Amino acid sequence: MSAPVAAIDCGTNSVRLLITADGRTQIERLMRITRLGQGVDATGRLDPDAIERTLAVLREYREVIDRHGATRIRMAATSASRDASNRDDFFNAAQEILGVMPEVISGEEEGRLSFLGATADLDPALGPFLVCDIGGGSTEFVFGTTEAESTISVDMGCVRMTEAWLHHDPPTAEELSQALSVIDIHLDDVLREIPQLGDAQTFVGLAGTVSNTASVELGLAEYDRDQIHHLVLTRPAVEDVFRTLATESVEQRKENPGLEEQRADVIVGGLCVLVATMRRFGLAECLVSESDILDGLAMSLLSGDETTRSC
Repeated sequence: MSAPVAAIDCGTNSVRLLITADGRTQIERLMRITRLGQGVDATGRLDPDAIERTLAVLREYREVIDRHGATRIRMAATSASRDASNRDDFFNAAQEILGVMPEVISGEEEGRLSFLGATADLDPALGPFLVCDIGGGSTEFVFGTTEAESTISVDMGCVRMTEAWLHHDPPTAEELSQALSVIDIHLDDVLREIPQLGDAQTFVGLAGTVSNTASVELGLAEYDRDQIHHLVLTRPAVEDVFRTLATESVEQRKENPGLEEQRADVIVGGLCVLVATMRRFGLAECLVSESDILDGLAMSLLSGDETTRSC
């Protein structure tokens, strides 16, 4: 078996690490919510406190990487870093910690990697797939069977929708309606870019919003990847979780088994994206995948489908 590789996904809401030697077996998988994209929409800059929270996690990850002897690292920075005018300040500090420069990947590349990770262990007979990766600042939609055929990234995610539209706790009916209407406009773009999405046989949902919705639906006392991965969420189940969480305050939401406490303030924004998508495209089910862009990044390192970066 080859030496382990380390993939880091630095998003608007969370920073995640995967260490693997073969792309199938995880040696370590960690997630920390740092909210790097806090306030980026309003200021166009990464907040200094958010940068420091994220750098602290990267220091933790560097220790884990060294402990497992990973020989190559790839760190992808997504929506928040794409939008920030001071990202070089963050990137330079991150490079000092990790020994590699983070990569700002495009929304299209983000979608391609998400599709690669999400479909690697799915039977192609279940395709074509429509993969939906709901992030903190953006959401990627990817259509394909064995590879990404059409991809679009749109500026809507759990943090972005919450900061822009959901100002009350709990949000008012008017705020929820406005958020759903804005998302519906974004979905017009998705339909124009992926006109064949109606041919999709399986809708695959990725990332924290989807996995937390699954956890809440199951009432899990603690995270259990084996129970969540490839769980089928029906649209009525998604709608039920949405109605419950959208009418609760942040503190009340934290009492729901299965919901990560640090995600309680933005989960409704993410659910707006998921619910609106399933409504608009007439999707009866969502196949939950815990394999996503992080797995795609690791697979790109193992296959050499990237610019090799040594520690």
